[in-house]
Amino acid sequence: MAQNKYKIKDLPEDQRPREKLLKYGADKLSDAELLAILLRTGTKGKSANEMAGEILKSADGSFKGLAGKDIEEITRIPGVKNAKVITIAAALEIARRISKQILKDKGII
Repeated sequence: MAQNKYKIKDLPEDQRPREKLLKYGADKLSDAELLAILLRTGTKGKSANEMAGEILKSADGSFKGLAGKDIEEITRIPGVKNAKVITIAAALEIARRISKQILKDKGII
């Protein structure tokens, strides 16, 4: 993947994930933008947006695919170290617990 040299702060404010979330709501962001917010930063030569896109691409382009990945697999992506993968794993676990509680409340499980 070609690396762009832009940083998120170089984008117009209405294209930055955090600002976009505040202005339009979380439901208006793409999966990559939401993941970029969790990542917080990119690496030299790769923005958090680009890194988020790579992570999702490695997981069939979805959070469901990402949830099925082993932590070790995700850390093989250049620039994804323990701190980032721990944040991703925690967010996915929160989502799993919410889903489980909703299903429980509906009497499905």
